[in-house]
Amino acid sequence: MNNIKLGVFVLGGLLFLVVLLYMIGINKSMFGGSYILKARFDNVQGLIKGNNVRFAGIQCGTVKNIKIISDTVIEVTMSLDKKMASIIRKNALASIGTEGLVGNKVVNIIPVQGDSEPAAGRDIIASKKMLSTDDLMQTLSRTNDDLAVVVSNLKTTVLRINNSNALWSLLNDNGIPMEVKNTLINFRKATGNAVQITNEVDQLMMDVRNGKGSLGVLLTDTSFATHLDAAVLKIKTVGERADSLALTIHSMASAVQKDMDSGNGAVHALLKDSSIVIKLNKSLENIEKGTQSFSEDMEALKHNFLLRGYFKKQEKKKQAENKKL
Repeated sequence: MNNIKLGVFVLGGLLFLVVLLYMIGINKSMFGGSYILKARFDNVQGLIKGNNVRFAGIQCGTVKNIKIISDTVIEVTMSLDKKMASIIRKNALASIGTEGLVGNKVVNIIPVQGDSEPAAGRDIIASKKMLSTDDLMQTLSRTNDDLAVVVSNLKTTVLRINNSNALWSLLNDNGIPMEVKNTLINFRKATGNAVQITNEVDQLMMDVRNGKGSLGVLLTDTSFATHLDAAVLKIKTVGERADSLALTIHSMASAVQKDMDSGNGAVHALLKDSSIVIKLNKSLENIEKGTQSFSEDMEALKHNFLLRGYFKKQEKKKQAENKKL
């Protein structure tokens, strides 16, 4: 009888030890209170009941339940330590990660900066999609494929370069470095000339601002602008007078043309009447003869003994003036 009691006691102790180890293994609080939070994902990536929950990398609870809400929504219920109720905020984000590279899945609760109230029991916090190992492997596979294409193209390019006689001839030409050097020297000279021209332009602009030179006077001297306005006004006045004179001339020409057409007036007589022309010719001949006679009379007076001395004095005076000049 005592052996039976001993066996039952040992079996009970072993069973209690197994349950205790299980409870410790799944991180359930045996003596403290629990705190429930929920998060929803479109893919739990192999997360199972009992997996760990971490807040900012610190172990704080376990996954209590996983429930399928719809074909795109899966709800994860987390059992957390009661003390986390005042720490986790409503704006925190939940994501599914991995313990190590290929370890068990874990729910990571990420704190977010900003003012927010503490998350109450059974609140649903927002989730953040993280890259899974499969996604990383697919991305790595695509990267490998792209890298293979790049390496293949690079290999083709290197082969073309190696087989290019023109390129190697260009690289082996000893005259190219000297030509490049001369080009750089010419470029340096051109740059120096450009700098000099720029300085000269700056100096010219400074002189213009200071009122130096014709352009500076034109742009800065207010009196020059006044004189220019006065000149423009005079030109305008002359133009107006020219217009008036042109009208007068046009009027006179019209009157002359009218006299010519009507056969009246002095112009018609001068241009059309032949007798007037004959009289004018005779008058001119008489004037010419009178002038010639006057010249002969003056010459005779010069040789007259009464006026000879006067004319000689005038001649000497004229010669003296010419010597002075």
